[in-house]
Amino acid sequence: MKLLEINNLQKSFDGKTVLKDISMSVEKGEVVSILGPSGSGKSTLLRCATFLETMDSGELSYCEKKIVTTENGKAVYPSKSVMREAHSKFGLVFQNFNLFPHYNVLKNVSDAPISVMKRDKDEVLEESRKILAKVGLADKEKAYPCELSGGQQQRVAIARALVMNPDILYFDEPTSALDPEITAGILRIMKELAEEKMTMIIVTHEIDFARAVSDRVIFMDGGLIVEQGKPEDVIDNPKNERTKNFLKKLSV
Repeated sequence: MKLLEINNLQKSFDGKTVLKDISMSVEKGEVVSILGPSGSGKSTLLRCATFLETMDSGELSYCEKKIVTTENGKAVYPSKSVMREAHSKFGLVFQNFNLFPHYNVLKNVSDAPISVMKRDKDEVLEESRKILAKVGLADKEKAYPCELSGGQQQRVAIARALVMNPDILYFDEPTSALDPEITAGILRIMKELAEEKMTMIIVTHEIDFARAVSDRVIFMDGGLIVEQGKPEDVIDNPKNERTKNFLKKLSV
């Protein structure tokens, strides 16, 4: 089943085209890593897919239900109720955590399912504690974000996304704000999620990680998907010159 399908996505800022005719789809259980230089459009693609930015034109579907369509060359978004349902399909983990500073860890993780989704409070708290244990934070539920390391804050962010039971988890450079030692712990959690067949779309500069966990790698440059395929093809045997040059710079 296709959990995400994007067709002919276009996006500009102040007259500058950032995404040029992007089309891609992601199947249930698939892990897709998106690589590319700064300014290639990777994060904008994620922001359009998660409705943080509006598409100029194109189509977007979640779980084979069309959400965004195009009429007369302009993207058309649906009603609030349809958008709310679409939002429930995914979770998003940012590079800079985006936790509520005035909530403790448990409230950061459990607040949205209780207050937005109106789920049973006791059930959500029990599930939140299980997920916090899974990401190695069982003893931190009463701590506040300012009392946590960057790596611990990112684990809270992952737990907060998981408790929503999303079909897809998006990660936007989840380790770029962390030092290498802490990065390893976050990547280990993500690898465990991949082994559990969690559908993930990961914008990352961690090439070895992308090679190890991805079913498919997409290389973007200049707002285009330049190359995509299995990690052993795109990372180890790239065909496009732009992909080759990007990977060469990283290995220097």
